[in-house]
Amino acid sequence: MSAGIWISATSGAYRVPVAVSGARPPGETNGRGGRVDVVTASGELERTLRANLRGDVDFGAAARALVTMDASNYRRVPVGVVAPRDAEDVAVALRACAEAGVPVVPRGGGTSIAGQATGTGVVLDLTRHMNALVALDHAARTAVVQPGLVLDRLRDAARPHGLTFGPDPSTHSRCTLGGMIGNNACGAHSVAWGTTADNVTELAVTAYGGTSHRIGTGWAGAPRGLRELVSGNLAVLRTGMAGGFSRRISGYGGLDALLPEHGVGLARAFCGSEGTLGVVTEAVVRLVEAPRAPVLAVLGYADESAAADAAAELVTGGTARTGPGGGPLTVEGMARDLVGPAARELPRGGAWLFVETWDEGAARALVRAADAVDASLVTDPAGQRALWRVRDDAAGTATRLPTGEMAWPGWEDCAVPPARLGTYLREFRALLAEHGLHGSPYGHFGEGCVHVRIDFDLVSAAGVARFRAFSSAMADLVVSHGGSLSGEHGDGQARAELLPRMYGPRVLDLFRAYKDVWDPAGGMNPGMLVRPARLDENLRFAVLPATPFAGEVTRCVGVAKCRGTEPVGAEVMCPSYRVTGEERHSTRGRARLLHEMLAGEIVTDGWRSKEVARALDLCLACKGCRSDCPVGVDMATYKSQFLERHWAGRVRPLSHYTLGGLPRWLRLIDALRAAGPVGVAARRLRVPGLDRRRPLPPPARESFTRWWRRSGPHPYAPVPGGTEVTLWPDTFTEYLSPVTGRAAVRVLAAAGLGVSLPPGRVCCGLTYLSTGRRDRARTVLTRALDTLGEPDGPVVVLEPSCAASLRTDLPALLPEDPRAPRLAAAVRTFAEALEEYAPRWRPPRLDRPVAGQTHCHQHAVLGDAADRRLRERAGLTGGLSGGCCGLAGDFGFEPGHYEVSVACAEEQLLPSLRAAPPEALFLADGFSCRTQIAQLGEGRGARHLAEVLAEGL
Repeated sequence: MSAGIWISATSGAYRVPVAVSGARPPGETNGRGGRVDVVTASGELERTLRANLRGDVDFGAAARALVTMDASNYRRVPVGVVAPRDAEDVAVALRACAEAGVPVVPRGGGTSIAGQATGTGVVLDLTRHMNALVALDHAARTAVVQPGLVLDRLRDAARPHGLTFGPDPSTHSRCTLGGMIGNNACGAHSVAWGTTADNVTELAVTAYGGTSHRIGTGWAGAPRGLRELVSGNLAVLRTGMAGGFSRRISGYGGLDALLPEHGVGLARAFCGSEGTLGVVTEAVVRLVEAPRAPVLAVLGYADESAAADAAAELVTGGTARTGPGGGPLTVEGMARDLVGPAARELPRGGAWLFVETWDEGAARALVRAADAVDASLVTDPAGQRALWRVRDDAAGTATRLPTGEMAWPGWEDCAVPPARLGTYLREFRALLAEHGLHGSPYGHFGEGCVHVRIDFDLVSAAGVARFRAFSSAMADLVVSHGGSLSGEHGDGQARAELLPRMYGPRVLDLFRAYKDVWDPAGGMNPGMLVRPARLDENLRFAVLPATPFAGEVTRCVGVAKCRGTEPVGAEVMCPSYRVTGEERHSTRGRARLLHEMLAGEIVTDGWRSKEVARALDLCLACKGCRSDCPVGVDMATYKSQFLERHWAGRVRPLSHYTLGGLPRWLRLIDALRAAGPVGVAARRLRVPGLDRRRPLPPPARESFTRWWRRSGPHPYAPVPGGTEVTLWPDTFTEYLSPVTGRAAVRVLAAAGLGVSLPPGRVCCGLTYLSTGRRDRARTVLTRALDTLGEPDGPVVVLEPSCAASLRTDLPALLPEDPRAPRLAAAVRTFAEALEEYAPRWRPPRLDRPVAGQTHCHQHAVLGDAADRRLRERAGLTGGLSGGCCGLAGDFGFEPGHYEVSVACAEEQLLPSLRAAPPEALFLADGFSCRTQIAQLGEGRGARHLAEVLAEGL
């Protein structure tokens, strides 16, 4: 069968052969008629792919559900997911899909914000296997990479040689080189080192149908017909795309690189094609010299427009691209409405420029020349990292406006020439007000690229109509300033429909012809860039029910910080993903599965879904996502709500009754005075429903409150002017570690605080919450409120997980009970109570190094600043591990979790214990953390800080 497509050019018309034998048009509108039912074709295609690929082929509901969305407002349902092993697998897959008429979408980290990483055909997951750094030549300053390689892994390998990869999007910990090539990504350092296209020299590309191309500079490797297309459209390329600037990314914005005077940059022109031309299977990229001691100048201005005007001045005439001694490396802008409380750490002003320079001398010269309200220099690497973290997280934090409303992408990264940026921002703010919308602009002010998320209503018909009207007006505003609808993230579905407002008809005809030369059958990511879908189609919110839970699930915008492969500082999220490397075990993956469960199109069994249950099974409920996710996704709560409905009316797993009902069992053991025989039995016998490798910690022979009543008189009286605190006897302190409670009483009393206990049993309900028995948790918490009454002072909770639950879960579970928020506000950790209510007390000087674990719930909900200050005053040096210990309450005891639990401990905790000096004290305020250390810590146990301080009194 012969096939072809007519391409018109200024020199006439000619026929370009189609390389796909027997191909049918893919099952999605592509502008040339013909449609195959993709779903019907999928069964045969799946069998073909399984028979011929060495990689993974998964057409199941869970695999498809995980890739329906990227980080955009859009959702498209694929027929299957393929994770190829190598370029040969890619060719086989593209050949099979072309024969079946099924479109293909290449996907990296899935952090695209315009919808281009979603599709209705086969999604190629290039992160699972094709993620290698093939070679690094530090002398030549080049690297050979596969498309699924995460950017930070390349930067880590280049760092020992004093090199780096110049483009650095804020998603550098999870975005892939293939995705960066697809979107022509830039990042903060583009002032110095340009876009991805500026840093790519060669590409290996496989086209739809399986043909392979190796392209760089010159016509070698070009698809048939491309040279003729360019030679016939030289005038269009020279005039229709003239007047560009560094951030002109929209459409095939690099197409003029094919001009002879530009060296026929085939690889450069391919960058930014958003998966619509072919699949990159390997790339040769340039590396640049990394600054050895960069300095960050933070410049304060009255407002963002003043900062934008100043940014243009800072980069005018700069020579940053020539190396040390040149201009600024970065010129990033943020306003107060985005920075929020972090503004307290910044110079005076209503907006700021973060300007990185090669060295301190250049920074001081820049500050002297800048007309800033205030300025500061940050030379300390840790201080710089903290400030850059504010900037890196902005893609997520910008989704939550100061009012608490959610804001969405859509106009995330348009750009104008830097000299026009100040005026543009003033007009942009006016346009927002005109449409009754709000957003917080920030971004690469030095290159005129602005990121913003806007509080669109993308659910109601009126809201979607306003979204469309604003988008049209916004496109006109950007174009009126000579700008680009996309400045680094690509057009995807969000803006491709509006490209006629930016480019003339002859340029758009050329774009279509360029696409058709590379992809004559139209199978590569159809609906993007040319012949696009409407910008208000396929919105991901349309399929969801109008329920509070659905509103919470949509909070995940897909920025995928949870897919980071290494923990950053004390961050916790997402331990199970870092162990398994599987998307379904990331916070984003779980949120996507819950989204599809609510939609009911792919995951069709609702709250009984086995796919969702399997994904949530490895969630440790560490709450790390609550604090580490830029948008505050709270997967521990979502898991609890899912388990409540999933097991409603059914017999639950045994662990839900054993460890989930731990407070009741321990109370019964204590009442029967059976701690001794139960402890012996727990060590020798296997407890049904629990992993046999996990011995249960034995209950104490005397509970904390029995000791309290026996050792009277109580309460301890505070010193004159002192405060009386209520010590909350949590389940773990009460029955399993009363020594912690006794130590806390000694220390609090020594600090001059009065101590009392509630008049009866209290419980935070955490074990019931974690197993989804939420009604039982409400009952337990209501009883605790009845028992405690109105607290007259602070309530000290020694177990971090219980303190976190009382602070956050209690008010959420009992929203109508006015006592709930009052108790939540009264809760203090042990260290917080000493710092706040006994500020003049001096702890004993212990002068010992420490190692151990900060409880993940403390990190996520409570914070550990008071603990660090208390340890410092006691002469306890060294830090505690971040991350999660891996035991996580009942998680590490449940069948099927042991290996993941141990692997989580091996990430940070256990290596820190092994590296600790022999004289080090092991600290862990969380009972689970102490249990994990006792069982895996090679014979050395850990203690609560209260125990260590009491021993030193």
